[in-house]
Amino acid sequence: MNPLFNLVKQYPIDHHAFADDNQLYKDSEIDQIDTTVNEMEDCVVAVKAWMTANKLQLNDSKTESMLVRSQYRSFPENSLPSSIHVGDSDVNFVSSVTNLGVTFDHFLNLSQHVQNIRTIAYSNVRKISSIRHYLTPQAAQTLACSLVLSRIDYCNSLFYGCDQKLVESLQKVQNSAAKLIYRSKKFDHVTPLLRSLHWLPVSARIRYKLACICFSAKFEDGPKYLKELLVTYDNPSDYNLRSRADSRKLETLERSLPSFGDRSFASAAAIVWNSLPSSVRHSASKDSFRSSLKTHLFRESL
Repeated sequence: MNPLFNLVKQYPIDHHAFADDNQLYKDSEIDQIDTTVNEMEDCVVAVKAWMTANKLQLNDSKTESMLVRSQYRSFPENSLPSSIHVGDSDVNFVSSVTNLGVTFDHFLNLSQHVQNIRTIAYSNVRKISSIRHYLTPQAAQTLACSLVLSRIDYCNSLFYGCDQKLVESLQKVQNSAAKLIYRSKKFDHVTPLLRSLHWLPVSARIRYKLACICFSAKFEDGPKYLKELLVTYDNPSDYNLRSRADSRKLETLERSLPSFGDRSFASAAAIVWNSLPSSVRHSASKDSFRSSLKTHLFRESL
């Protein structure tokens, strides 16, 4: 696919690719949105021509487009385009798209994705409940981990900085799974159950995933594009400060929009990483880091 990527690089467009799923994207000011759409269309025309010349075909019917914007900013009526031209089709902008199993909405608040998780997870809880009397607690826990927690944990680092109500709704799913394992009553206190199962709460699981990704990207063989976003804290003016001696702290970004800026990996990873005790940050290996990190979060959360 390198020739295709080289072609896309000729245009002021960014891109991602996974298997046969290619994505083009670009940020734009509102007064330049028409120019951005035209640039995107020109790039698509070039991509289609390249694919035709190489005996490939772009599936117009499966092509989707989405205009991501802030839910806190109003736009004049008819100021935003309604579609983008792809091949012989006009692809209307949709309110959500699915990317590698994650549903992204045009406000990036992930509310629809959380709702999808809840629907599937609760369905699985009901299925396990229907056969719970045949299962041992260990077997029920195995099913809950594979059918419920796996849904909550998939790409859960994206939930950092999201509306707390969304995280709380996922916590209710986890609570239901824990009560199912122990066959507890509806209003029984769930914290002792989570502690017994050694399950981190959802908010802690999000921080755990972010910290693990950060450790791999910074100190092991993590993706280069993530490694480039993590900058070690190095301020000469702090030479005599105790924090100067901690060479494993990361620089935090200055951002003008905390509601969105703090959710970026560069900012979120630094905030979570710097909040960890020095003994955790200085773990010698990934395994020891994960172990000490979970112990720290477990004590902090439960």
